[in-house]
Parts: sequence; C-alpha cells; structure tokens
Amino acid sequence: MSARAVPQAVLFALLMVGVFSPAHALTQQELVAKLEAAGYSQIREIKSTAEGTAVRAMKNGKEASLVVDSSGQIQERR
Repeated sequence: MSARAVPQAVLFALLMVGVFSPAHALTQQELVAKLEAAGYSQIREIKSTAEGTAVRAMKNGKEASLVVDSSGQIQERR
C-alpha cells in the first residue's frame, strides 16, 4: 500500500462504520421535541425498554402510552 492509500483506507473504514452503525438514540430533549411536534403534551414517565423508549403523554385530551424506537418512529401501545 502506498503512503497515500493508507489515509484513504482509514477514511473509507470510518465512513463505513458511520453508514452501518445503528441510528443514534434520541436525547431526552430530542425525544420530547419530536413528540410535541407530533401533537403530544404532558410527556412523562420516560423509560428505556428493550423495544425502545416508553413514554406516557396526552394527545387530544386522551392519555397515550407510547414507544419510540431507535429510528424515532412513534407507536401507540394499546
């Protein structure tokens, strides 16, 4: 390998790690902002679970139990 090829190989490896690593988990601030943007309020009981982040909130005057996965998808639990 030439001296120039080594930095390019390192850069390529770093880029691949970024592409194939799982999405970063949302911070609590990002999570709350995302839920508020989706119409939820009174966000509380934020807990990490195997499914994602479990949350209790209100929407349209009704209590909602939610799970937000690592990609930021919001799902209401029944």
